[in-house]
Amino acid sequence: MSALLQPRWYCDGLIQRIDWVDWAGVSAQLDAQGCARIPALLDPGECDAIAGLYDRPDGFRSTVTMARHGFGRGEYRYFSYPLPAAVAALRSAVYPHLVAIANRWNAAMANDVRYPDEHARFIARCHEAGQTRPTPLLLRYDKGDYNCLHQDVYGEHLFPLQLVVLLSRPQHDFEGGELVLTEQRPRMQSRVEVLPLRQGDAAVFAVRERPVKGSRGSYRVQMRHGVSRIHAGRRHTLGVIFHDAC
Repeated sequence: MSALLQPRWYCDGLIQRIDWVDWAGVSAQLDAQGCARIPALLDPGECDAIAGLYDRPDGFRSTVTMARHGFGRGEYRYFSYPLPAAVAALRSAVYPHLVAIANRWNAAMANDVRYPDEHARFIARCHEAGQTRPTPLLLRYDKGDYNCLHQDVYGEHLFPLQLVVLLSRPQHDFEGGELVLTEQRPRMQSRVEVLPLRQGDAAVFAVRERPVKGSRGSYRVQMRHGVSRIHAGRRHTLGVIFHDAC
């Protein structure tokens, strides 16, 4: 059986890599831009193994064809519980490093919601409110596919940051397909950020909104993310959303 499906202790190397990330630098990037890149969070073998799960639909709770819903073109699958060990490790081990940022952002936006230090406690909060469906997902794009700008909210209880990991090799497995983020500022035109990623790189970004410091204190900006058109090949991405869905 793949180590990805084994107990969490198989993922000790991944958890150690997460702990070694420059989280202070990630926090600074998020405050400045609403997004941050984490280089080489997964190694090539982990990327290939997770991408290979896409063709094993027994590990997923649903499949979404984007064109049917006006989301773009392409396809994604939501994992079912129990999550593969590597996906579960990413979710539970990254979350504690983002909690202080999430709570600080909510305070700056006069939002009274605060998040517990442990991911399991936050998931228990989601489940008590009826948000019981897991949200980590695998996305697959082929030539001509794209993902429209959107927000991954899913219910009343949401964690304001999420993680994506590029599993494929740019300019080798696919061409095009850049991660695109937009920031809608009050009474101003939108700002666009294109975040270049290599295989195994992760991006952390705001799910819905973030605070920005202005001359009269902090104000909210709306964030959206998507993927530009794939010009050739196939692109796989892992999405790690920290709240569950209704």
